Amino acid sequence: MKEILDAKNRIHKFINKTPIVSSRLLNKWLGHDIFFKAECLQKIGAFKARGACNTISWLADNGKLPKQIIANSSGNHAQAVAWASSQFGIPSKIFMPSYSSKVKIQATQSYGAEVELCETRDIADKKVKEQANKDGVFWIPPFNHYQVIYGQGTVAYEVFDELDNVDAIFAPCGGGGLLSGTILSTHSFSPKTKVYGAEPLNANDAAQSLKQNSIQRLQSIPNTLADGAMTMAIGEITFEHLKKLDGLYEISEKDMIYWTQWLTHLLKLHIEPTSALGMEAGFQWLKSQKSKKRIVVILSGGNIDQKTQSKIWEDSFLEVQPQTLG
Repeated sequence: MKEILDAKNRIHKFINKTPIVSSRLLNKWLGHDIFFKAECLQKIGAFKARGACNTISWLADNGKLPKQIIANSSGNHAQAVAWASSQFGIPSKIFMPSYSSKVKIQATQSYGAEVELCETRDIADKKVKEQANKDGVFWIPPFNHYQVIYGQGTVAYEVFDELDNVDAIFAPCGGGGLLSGTILSTHSFSPKTKVYGAEPLNANDAAQSLKQNSIQRLQSIPNTLADGAMTMAIGEITFEHLKKLDGLYEISEKDMIYWTQWLTHLLKLHIEPTSALGMEAGFQWLKSQKSKKRIVVILSGGNIDQKTQSKIWEDSFLEVQPQTLG
């Protein structure tokens, strides 16, 4: 797809081409080949750097760089916009819910952004829309923007540029930007590969939306450790792409924490709970397979504050070995 190739060419000098890793032991236990795209090693510690950087690069290519860039986010997108804006020397302001990760708030400020904390996500969303109407201001939404989606699609592009014969690829779903980009890339560069999403059962607005064929909005802040998937609703653009998924798994908090611990242990990587959603989805999918498969799980990020880290390791699951599937 031309738009994703354009995004790749725009951002390659700014971002990391993250490694694809695997665990020999995990593959032996499960009887399948499982690969992990380590976006936890990306700039700012998450895939979000790609979409933000591509959008600003696209503006630059078209001679439309603004005087200020604004965004609304609970974390990784906030850092990404702050970082990407600094690469182009443009001031940025980010509206964040007050319950956002302290680490992500601090990191966003350290990249040079002005941060305004809002009582709720809805208030942050309202304020950013108001500011977006001002002259010289450009709003980069967390997911509901084509250039953001094309940037996120470069994750899967890199996967298929390196790996052949991938049976399925799994990615977490918050607002749907990463999944939308993954769908576009997969259908263009590896059309035989199936695409599955995974979101917290406690924040399953995307699953509800697909079941009811209309965008459903959560009524309250979801109770989940997956702060990268705490969006209140998916977007109009991402909704249309998510309809093309081969499936969307709703993951319990316990299963998400289980795989956060095990992947940290097996891969020796620092991953956030949102990243573990795709592994549990892949695990469930592999249970129904009759032959050995090759799958890819996108590890979306690795930014965790002390409070979340404590909850992850409150109970140890490392005594319960992943079961053999093959």
